[in-house]
Parts: sequence; structure tokens; C-alpha cells
Amino acid sequence: MFVTAQAASRFEQLLAGVAVPVHIVTERAAKALSETVTPVGLVAVCEPVSVALEDILAARPRLLVVGVAIGEPGNAGTLIRLSHAMGAAAVVLSGQSVDPYNGKCLRASAGSVFAIPVAVTPSAAQAVAAASACGLQSLAAAVDGEVTLDDVEPQLSAPTAWMFGGEAHGLSAEVAALADRRVRIPMPGGAESLNVAAAAAICLYLCARAQRKSADD
Repeated sequence: MFVTAQAASRFEQLLAGVAVPVHIVTERAAKALSETVTPVGLVAVCEPVSVALEDILAARPRLLVVGVAIGEPGNAGTLIRLSHAMGAAAVVLSGQSVDPYNGKCLRASAGSVFAIPVAVTPSAAQAVAAASACGLQSLAAAVDGEVTLDDVEPQLSAPTAWMFGGEAHGLSAEVAALADRRVRIPMPGGAESLNVAAAAAICLYLCARAQRKSADD
């Protein structure tokens, strides 16, 4: 860990419990090491956590979130944070998605990336097929979905894998076709679409609520 003198004083209690070497560096060095314009003065070298999709599915999740080609780090981090907040078992970033340990993605997750398993897989098809084999229904959020979120709400208490596409084009037709159902969010206001974070928030909240009510019954 690399720490400025000012940060060492400010975070003295935190650093007292650190079991790795701590090196004092200049403000200039800390700024060069950090990705932010105004770094806090703490920089650590860490090993990324490796999570396998097989291990996630072995735990029999009831809510799984699959992000497909989520290229914008802020949206990926927000998706991880939303998934954590709504009680999802894990997040799977597939296709050409951003690295979950990208600095902007980490900050957007607000720490949730360290609290919920995040797996990376090159193939959305593989992720969906594996989830289906474990008994999860797969739902694809799509602006042109053949059913609405209202239509599928009665089925949301079942184990579910939600698929969300990237910012520019959403899910491709090929990927969306892998799902059991393609679901659109009713938008009476007439907006053309929602970004992935907003769409995920609506879908995951309703799914979490349905599963919570089912568990209480």
C-alpha cells in the first residue's frame, strides 16, 4: 500500500490494521499512481478476485444478473450495485463487457463489487445455457420484447436470470433469442428507451419483491 503523509495521519486507525507493507509516498507520486484527479492519498496493489460461473450456479441462486456487452464502466458498476442492493446472488459480465475492476466501475459500484460475486465470461450464450440447466428461467430486457414486465410479474417469484444489454444497442437479436422470454418495460410517457441501469433497477426491484413475498408465504 502506498500512502501520502497526510493520508497516513487521516487514516491512522485504518492503516493500523493493514497486514501488508505500507510505504509513504509524495503527493505527486500518489497522483501519478491514482486514476482520479484529486486522489485521497491511499493506493493499494491487490489481487483481483476470481469467481467461476460454475461455483455461482452450484449455490443454486434464485436471482442472477447477466450483463451483456456492458462497455460503459459507470453503468457496469451501477448494475453491480443494484444487483447487490436487490439481493441477487451474483452478477455475470459477458461478451465485450468492461473489466469489473476498472477504476470507474469500482467507484460506481460503491463497494458492492467486493460484496457480491462477479464472474466474467466471454459468452452470453454459455451463461444463459448454464443458468437454464440449473433451473433458472431466463428473461431478456428488450425494448421490443413480446411481453411486458406486467405480463411476467406473476412468474418473477421463480428462480430467474435477468439479461441486460449494453448502452448503445441493448441486447442483440441473437442474444435476446436465447432467453425464455423477451420482456419490455411499459413506458406510458413515450420515451424511446431507458439506459441499462434504469431498466435493471425496475426489473430487479420487481423480481426481488416477488421472491421476498414468495419466501414469506
